[in-house]
Amino acid sequence: MRILPKSIIQLIESFEKLPGIGPKTASRLTFYLLHVPQINLDIFADAIKNLKTTTVFCSICGNIGENDPCVICESSDRDTTVVCVVEQPIDILSIEKTGKYKGVYHVLHGAINPLANIGPDEIRISELLKRVKKNNLKEVILATNANMEGEATAMYINREFKMQNSKCRITRLAHGLPVGADLEYADEVTLSRALEGRREY
Repeated sequence: MRILPKSIIQLIESFEKLPGIGPKTASRLTFYLLHVPQINLDIFADAIKNLKTTTVFCSICGNIGENDPCVICESSDRDTTVVCVVEQPIDILSIEKTGKYKGVYHVLHGAINPLANIGPDEIRISELLKRVKKNNLKEVILATNANMEGEATAMYINREFKMQNSKCRITRLAHGLPVGADLEYADEVTLSRALEGRREY
């Protein structure tokens, strides 16, 4: 005998598929939404429905936006000779909050992780190398996460640049970021210090 209505069970199961959401949290969220006015639920549902249909990936940097190229790549106020390499689009938000960085970005959409069968070909490293060759870049800032996967990715990119005898300066964010931490969770002050204290890689 099914105690809960099918719609509630389906929503709980949908929430459980999200990262960091366990069965208890999924149940709490579902029952909370039962008390939300229908108009708010409709807005919430539309936001989810439109998430992928109204967004595109920037063909230059790999960031997500409403248009291609994205607002950062399109801006005349940005220094296009400095590229900050991040793992995910959400990392751009963290760096932008500092107000200290005026260059452009390159989103890898992942990090090298042999245990998860993610090699250099599965992320946007070749696009980065082509971008450096095509444009006269002064600096590439490696802002991958300060964990094993992020370090492996930074080391691989640095090695590729050396093999190509690139004249471009390669720097790594200073470890004002705690080891093992993701950019997404770093505060603005920590990120500002990491940006200012970046070093040759």
